[in-house]
Amino acid sequence: MIYKSVVRSALFRMHGGDPERVHETTLGLLELMSPAAKLVPRQSAAERTVFGVRFPGPVGLAAGLDKNGRALPAWPALGFGFIEVGTVTRHPQPGNPRPRLFRLRDSEAIINRMGFNNDGAQELANRLDRLGPLPVPLGISLGKSKVTPVEDAVEDYQTSLRALYKHGDYFAINISSPNTPGLRSLQDRTALTELLSALNTTADELAGSAPRKPILVKIAPDLTDEAIAELLEVCDAHQVSGLVATNTTLSRDGLAPADRHLAHEAGGLSGKPLTERAREVVRFVSKETDGRLPIIGVGGIASVDDAKRMLDAGADLLQIYTAFIFEGPGLIYRINKECV
Repeated sequence: MIYKSVVRSALFRMHGGDPERVHETTLGLLELMSPAAKLVPRQSAAERTVFGVRFPGPVGLAAGLDKNGRALPAWPALGFGFIEVGTVTRHPQPGNPRPRLFRLRDSEAIINRMGFNNDGAQELANRLDRLGPLPVPLGISLGKSKVTPVEDAVEDYQTSLRALYKHGDYFAINISSPNTPGLRSLQDRTALTELLSALNTTADELAGSAPRKPILVKIAPDLTDEAIAELLEVCDAHQVSGLVATNTTLSRDGLAPADRHLAHEAGGLSGKPLTERAREVVRFVSKETDGRLPIIGVGGIASVDDAKRMLDAGADLLQIYTAFIFEGPGLIYRINKECV
């Protein structure tokens, strides 16, 4: 309650209400706190092993909140059982012009068209070299550079994987963001087959005699069931370790009346309006694969009940982003306590 009535209220007023500047300031503060955060005892949660990786808790930080890994030691202290950094691209890029982040307060949602703004794969690798091991698993979300034509996307992903392979506990292949032109076309059977085949080969080379690290695919919530089923066939053929379901949506369904004036803004929508659709996709994937394919469920998880229902739908792990902004770290504590 203190977060929502005091802290959130102050944050939402900061910088004239500019959500991206607030995000940058908050991330900067967490970065400053990171050395001390290493000393904070971790909340106990339900440990689980998924795609061969041991997770000390079921709730992870979704990609996008700490793209460049600036505040990595702070997140475990806030209760997260794993962290996904990125999305990172081969080439550093500034992203799309501002404004590109819009807070929909009544809907408890966000529209973003950030465009994979990040420092690049090599700079992230350098930062992780300096930081050293983390107390929780680290996932790395890989995307296509905007300057790279879609037909050259495979090499782009491979280069990023090579730069970061030793640092990640798993890799999420982001082919579903709506904010990079042509990216979602990589979800098609032919393009995905080529990409996964190449990444598996690269991962095998990098792994040497060890098993290759898990490669997951992050999918869009806007795909039809038929398209998801086809994508799953490709994932199965190329021994994908799991899915991240789902990314943001192009739909504007479920917005509160006070937020509908922002519906025209381009970009992906996250938060509560995505809750039901993300759960539907997870349930479909789980049923289609007979529960054999591990799923990280993400999208609109804003309460303990949402978390339980996502797990019941077939998710093995959860990720939070938008609800962390609206509910604060108390939500992570509550989910860890109740979802055992």
